[in-house]
Amino acid sequence: MTHKSVLLDTSFFLRFLNDESPLYKNADNYFRYFIEHKITMMISTISIAEYCVGGDIHELPLKNLQIVPFNLDHSKRTGEFAKIVFQNKGKLKLNERNIIPNDTKLFAQADCEKSVEFYLSSDKESFKIYNLLKQHTNPKFQFIDLNTPYNQTFGVLDFG
Repeated sequence: MTHKSVLLDTSFFLRFLNDESPLYKNADNYFRYFIEHKITMMISTISIAEYCVGGDIHELPLKNLQIVPFNLDHSKRTGEFAKIVFQNKGKLKLNERNIIPNDTKLFAQADCEKSVEFYLSSDKESFKIYNLLKQHTNPKFQFIDLNTPYNQTFGVLDFG
């Protein structure tokens, strides 16, 4: 039996590591929930690279994270996802941003890694891409919006 895991994107860490962020409390509660429920927290080498643009790798809670390198299976799935996104680009109404680079790569990693059941992000543009992919293929993971408190996502009472 495979343990459940969650792939945390860069936006999660930007909120979790900034106690002044309006989403800090949500990020902290998710982090604690995952530890308490033995849900493995994963970070992609792609997210590490993004984080290191403005932060330092030593700020990341690496002892609590499993690092996922981008590999050949991920790249094949990225191509499939990117093709769908490019073919439907006009329907997305995205803010100015590069479509492929990181959203589809991270989604491909979440989809290829057997244990990943959840993808946690506060990125609304990324959520639009996820919803488009769901219309055309069947990603096996659930997108969790960091704006939604953990107790609503997982249907538990919050006594905190």
